[in-house]
Amino acid sequence: MTTTLKSPAPVLETAPTQAGDAATRPLTVALAGNPNAGKTSLFNALTGLRQKVANYPGVTVERKDGHWQLAPDLPDAQLIDLPGLYSLDANSIDEQIARDVITGRLTSVPKPDCIIAVVDATNLERNLYLATQLLETGRPLVVALTMIDLAERHKLEIDAARLSDALGVPVVPVVAKLRQGLDALAAAVLRAAESAPPVAGWRLSAEAERELEALAALDAPVNGDGITPTVAATTDAATTDVATDASARRYGALVELYAEELPEEAGHQAAVASARARLAEGNPRWWQEPLLARYNWIEGVARRTVRDHKPGRTRRTDRIDRFVTHRFFGPLILFALMLLILQTIFSWAQLPMDVIDGGFGRLGELVRATLAPGLLTDLLVDGVIAGVGGVLVFLPQILLLFFFISLLEDSGYMARAAFLMDRLMRGVGLHGKAFMPLLSSFACAIPGIMATRTIENPKDRLATILIAPFMSCSARLPVYTLMIAAFFSRQEKLLGVLSVGVVIIMAMYLLGIVVAVAVAWVLKHTILKSPPPPLVLELPPYRMPNPVNVLQTIRSRSWMFVRRAGTVILAISILLWALVTFPRVNAATGDADGGAAAATANATGSAPDERATTAGRDETVQPAAGASNVAEAVDGDAGEQIRQSYAGRLGHLIEPAIAPLGFDWKMGIGLVASFAARETLVSTLSIVYNVGEDATEESNSLIEAVRNARRADGSPAWTPLVAVSMMVFFVLACQCMSTIAIVRRETNSWRWPLFMVSYMLLLAYVASFITYQGGRLLGFS
Repeated sequence: MTTTLKSPAPVLETAPTQAGDAATRPLTVALAGNPNAGKTSLFNALTGLRQKVANYPGVTVERKDGHWQLAPDLPDAQLIDLPGLYSLDANSIDEQIARDVITGRLTSVPKPDCIIAVVDATNLERNLYLATQLLETGRPLVVALTMIDLAERHKLEIDAARLSDALGVPVVPVVAKLRQGLDALAAAVLRAAESAPPVAGWRLSAEAERELEALAALDAPVNGDGITPTVAATTDAATTDVATDASARRYGALVELYAEELPEEAGHQAAVASARARLAEGNPRWWQEPLLARYNWIEGVARRTVRDHKPGRTRRTDRIDRFVTHRFFGPLILFALMLLILQTIFSWAQLPMDVIDGGFGRLGELVRATLAPGLLTDLLVDGVIAGVGGVLVFLPQILLLFFFISLLEDSGYMARAAFLMDRLMRGVGLHGKAFMPLLSSFACAIPGIMATRTIENPKDRLATILIAPFMSCSARLPVYTLMIAAFFSRQEKLLGVLSVGVVIIMAMYLLGIVVAVAVAWVLKHTILKSPPPPLVLELPPYRMPNPVNVLQTIRSRSWMFVRRAGTVILAISILLWALVTFPRVNAATGDADGGAAAATANATGSAPDERATTAGRDETVQPAAGASNVAEAVDGDAGEQIRQSYAGRLGHLIEPAIAPLGFDWKMGIGLVASFAARETLVSTLSIVYNVGEDATEESNSLIEAVRNARRADGSPAWTPLVAVSMMVFFVLACQCMSTIAIVRRETNSWRWPLFMVSYMLLLAYVASFITYQGGRLLGFS
């Protein structure tokens, strides 16, 4: 049966608030809607690449703004993508921010000139609840009806014109990925911004309405004669402003009357308490009246506007969920999917990684051949290019990781994964909502920790924050990849399909999960003891991922990685280069020499023995005869340079503590640097081995340098067992200053971040110790 979607009814024109106001200043438009209602797809379609992501002042709630061209001859509107919310009855920080932006309470954000309510056509009744509350605020409102294509496939017919009449606001059907209805939406927003505010179509009982009127009058403005102005008493130019103020006062009174707590204003507390007492005399369940009134009205609207041509059918989503959310098959499917993603990431990323690695290598050779030998050349080659290039080489893996995460989110599978993990979460005392923040932490712990704002219970939220860094984030991936490429890439595939590297990566991911579960159980049964509330989770219908959403996610997240490499990693790389370069070592005596003669010799590329010593990389100009002896001398001088440097001294200082883990002093330099950011281990080792005795022509890449590194006694510095010990340490240690800063902001205390760093470092040390010493007892090397 062919279904049709009727066009919305024309909007009733009213007197504009200020003639031509929209043409003289940019409008501010807020995009509000339920999670999974298509809000992000619509935002991306309206703004394209003209968007930015930041935080609201004072909190870590993500703020996404964009520029939206409403008309060619008008300035671009500021479009604000609010956090997803089901109602304005705020329980979490996200919902509080969204409500405050909508009502104009957040002074850092302009009060919206118009609100777009994003309503899912396949779940009209549930989505209309938020729309009814937005109507009550008195702000100009336009309804964007999304998921129209899905509704048609489900044989749902929605009369948009009749829905518009019922709501009293424009209703515009849109299909974001096909860009259908976007021009009509822009025109509706322009009209709504200059029209009279909408009025909610439902009303409470006569007694409740009288109480609301009396409470609203407490904040009503008065003129010089002591009379409250009304719409009838105003001019056309001020009609809308007065009506908007009246609607806002009524909404404020409604919130105060039916909130759990009394209002903060002393003058309102007595009035609200008296009003509640009078309502309770006539109706013991008076507090349920707004909820019931809204849903009764919504049910009536849905009956008049929605026709289901196939009632009682089994939808495709339900058929798929019989297997995907099955008690036995569901977890197996989830595990297999994660394994497939990891295998694909490693397989597809290898070629572009080799290209990037070779490109940075050739760039370093070009710079060294172009510039004269000296400190500047060494800074650029061994500090900047080697440090930043050693991290950017893993960009293909980061891109693929976020590609698959975006596919899972946009298809609707992520919610199923949370549902499957709820039993495990509750088994250790965590809230079921903890799964989504923990899953986000596999990409980066920072957004994962920020996502805990959806958890209402403070103890559940704190427990989730404290274990989120155990999830193997994308910053650990370069470390895992380096260790696997150096020691496990030549192993035969298991069962002829899975590479050993993928199995090791999966083991590292599972180790972090197991330890996180164990720590959560301990926390929830000791210092954070509290019963977890039941999980209420929406399972959105399965749908094809929107390519625009996927590309936007990849673009924004990969740019964050590149920006981090160009700022934090660059700064640390330059600092580390300086630490391994100074103080300069006198080639003749082997002593640290900070004198002017040594500095001059190195800067000019000349030395008394016709040898130019640069930042740990000696370039001989002696004859070819005896070149091997010269090379040995060069390597010895270079090794002495790093041993006498500030970084070398620091590595030697901590070497006794890390030696039981299988680490030497050079690895110690990398461990210290990685506490700023985990991925800096790669750039640190690039710098250390480029300036050490292992930097020969035969080991021109970091992987070869790691394989050929030697200790003082000539034994290999790195072995497969040392590599596994290093990976275990990185799984469990909290090595990210940004994560620590976010935990400090989220908990508003230094106590919890310091506690988190301390216990995670202790766990990492013990686990790495057991791994290395246990492996040696078992005969591994």
